[in-house]
Amino acid sequence: MRKKFLAFALATCMVAGAVTGCGSSADTTADTTADTTADTAADTADTAADTTDTAADTASSDDPIQTLINNTSGSVDLTVWASEEDQDFTQGVIDDFKAKYPDVTFNITLGAESESTCKDTILADVEAAADVFTFAHDQINELVNAGALQEVVSTYTYDVKTANVNTSVEAASLGGKLYAYPMTADNGYFMFYDSSVISDPTTLEAMIADAEKAGKQIAIQFNNGWYLYSFFKAAGLDATLNDDGQTNSCTWNGAGGTDVCQAIIDAVNTGVVVNMDDGTTVTGIQDGTVCAAINGIWNAQVASDAWGENYQAAKLPTMNIGGKDCQLSSYSGFKLVGVNPHSSNVGWSMLLAEYLTSEEVQTARFEARNLGPSNINAASADAVQSDKAIAALAAQAPYSTPQVIGGNYWSPAETLGQILASGNPDGTDLQELLDTAVEGITAPVE
Repeated sequence: MRKKFLAFALATCMVAGAVTGCGSSADTTADTTADTTADTAADTADTAADTTDTAADTASSDDPIQTLINNTSGSVDLTVWASEEDQDFTQGVIDDFKAKYPDVTFNITLGAESESTCKDTILADVEAAADVFTFAHDQINELVNAGALQEVVSTYTYDVKTANVNTSVEAASLGGKLYAYPMTADNGYFMFYDSSVISDPTTLEAMIADAEKAGKQIAIQFNNGWYLYSFFKAAGLDATLNDDGQTNSCTWNGAGGTDVCQAIIDAVNTGVVVNMDDGTTVTGIQDGTVCAAINGIWNAQVASDAWGENYQAAKLPTMNIGGKDCQLSSYSGFKLVGVNPHSSNVGWSMLLAEYLTSEEVQTARFEARNLGPSNINAASADAVQSDKAIAALAAQAPYSTPQVIGGNYWSPAETLGQILASGNPDGTDLQELLDTAVEGITAPVE
């Protein structure tokens, strides 16, 4: 701008000279010398200013947070939704976040919304929903399809994909694109057991032998698709959600499916492995009849209280299926943080989502609420690893699959599991049982 002004001024002087006539030769030489010197000095100053501006622009582009701050004017208004149980902790994190950027005026409102029902509230009015929210990972398909999740196309402070365990990143992705920030990785199941009874938790057959000697039981809920999946997946058979986000594919009735059914029937026929829901499992642990259970972190404390120093936890055991020792798999669940693409402050929403799920905050969340981190560094901390249940979940993680399945899965899986857990009392052909279950699981959504 300064160069343009000088050029304009010079052109004006030249026009004035043409109108009034030329002065003496000395005057002309002096004027020319003065103009040349001044213009050269101005050019030099301009060049220096341009260099400074370029350096500033480069520094700004190298620091996305500073760029975000530079592009912010006025108050940054955000609404955050977290579960009722997480309100106090989340408010503290928000306060810390605001303190990190003292030159920015924030107006952040925290509201309570369950992770399990977050999707329903958001889909009622996406544009009016919170800027940042936590939700259970199995809601991601519907949220993405509704345009309610901002793709994580850039990051500010860390690489979300490499900082978290692979299964949590998979749970936060759809179609190869990352749409959310993993926050926890503790909604799965594992084996906890009384070590005064169970000497070898690595195989189900060894556990059955130990429990039988002690006159104890092993609790497994077969009539729940959440747990039944474990046995079919162990044999390489799967149940998955199709790309339409509603219907399912299922291979349980393929080769090896009847072997899975027979292995379950054989296990329950020992009288040691018993089909138990959560409530019955808790009662059995407390009254001393149950010495081991495939269950989750939500009942781990009950087992710890009942068994004391004998309480132990481990990944799921192997099970002999069709003559082969197969590692039992599991469904896993994650809590994620999402950003609403309709937010008027998407950049700040993404930065806040990063902070809410950072290594620092995930570590603090474990210490405050005993929620298992998805962040690799946080999960490897001594305090986390010393938690037997969290450590068992981490050991099970390589054999787990994020639970993303359509609604038609649950009822047929429950029916199949109930029949197998009862020992198939009617003697129905196992292939027929599987074909019927798969037909229901893969049925079109009406």
